[in-house]
Order: sequence, then structure tokens, then C-alpha cells
Amino acid sequence: MESEDLVEAASGAGVEPVELLVAGEDVLPELLAEVSTLGHAPRVVAVYRRADLPVGVRDVVLALWKLSDPGNVGTLLRTADAFSAGVALSADCADPTGPRALRASAGAVFRVPLCSWDDLPDRKVPLVARGGVALADALLERPLSFLLGSERDGLPSDLVGQGLGVSIPTPGAAESLNVAAAGAIALYELARRS
Repeated sequence: MESEDLVEAASGAGVEPVELLVAGEDVLPELLAEVSTLGHAPRVVAVYRRADLPVGVRDVVLALWKLSDPGNVGTLLRTADAFSAGVALSADCADPTGPRALRASAGAVFRVPLCSWDDLPDRKVPLVARGGVALADALLERPLSFLLGSERDGLPSDLVGQGLGVSIPTPGAAESLNVAAAGAIALYELARRS
């Protein structure tokens, strides 16, 4: 991880690095620049154990099905953090600990518990691009899981069949919402009703 803000977020969540290198103290700044994925030389590089990330089930979970864009995964972790939700990742989801996902999560990866698909709350609300019940009219009772599908293909029919499909009506010309935007709107609607 290459960010002072992320190191601070980890520390604030009680997650300690296995290794922490600080430019000018532990290592030459030029060496950190050589290994950096950023467009500039980082002041710190830290290594953490994935096993130290929070795990568990909250009463609201964003269940991400095969999201390939790490920016969307990180943004949804950050959104889950804002609304006190958890996150579940299917197989073939982007790695939440990859550089882009970490940056997009703004440290939420250290606070939001991850759970397995087997542990999702029973009430499932599949978000579908069109043809579902309008989100504003949908029955949303905790505990629940919002199922969010991949950027290109959405949710497979067997997952849509696990609950009443819900759509977010949009008056504009866009084909659909970005998956991270849809997840944020769904969590906001649930919070607004509480």
C-alpha cells in the first residue's frame, strides 16, 4: 500500500502493518519511486496481512457478483462504510486489496467486514438495470443483501431469481447506472427509510 492516508486509516482501525517503509527514514525515496504504482513517489509503502482485514456479517450487505473493475469494488467498500453495511465478494471479483481498489476505498477496506456468499442475510434484493420493481416502491427490511452484478453482464438469472428484482428508474438517456452508483443509491434509500 502506497499512501499515508491509507496507513493512517489502517492504524485507526487497529490493523498494523507487517512492514512499513518511510521515504528518507527506512529507505531512499528513489527506491520507493521505483516500486510505486502511483504517478509520483510515495512517502510510505506498507504491507498488511489480508487475514487482518475485518470479517463478519452486518444486517445489510452489498453482495458483489463478478465485479471486474477494482475502482468499483473500492468505491462500494467506501459506500458500505458510509452506511454501516458489509460487503461480500463472489469468485472472480476484483481484489479489494489491489492498488486501485485500495485507493478508491479510502481506507474503508480496513473498517468494512467482508463475508462469504454463504453467509449473506436471507432476504436478497437483486438490483437489475430494468424491468424490476422501482426501488422507491420495493419492500426493504433488514436484514438484507443487495445483489449487484458485473459491470457488463449484470446478475445471472439464478441470482435474480433469489429475490424480487429491483430497478432504479432513470429519466435520462443512459443505458444503465454504474454499479457503484446503483449500490450507493440503494443504501441511501434504505437509510432514508430508517
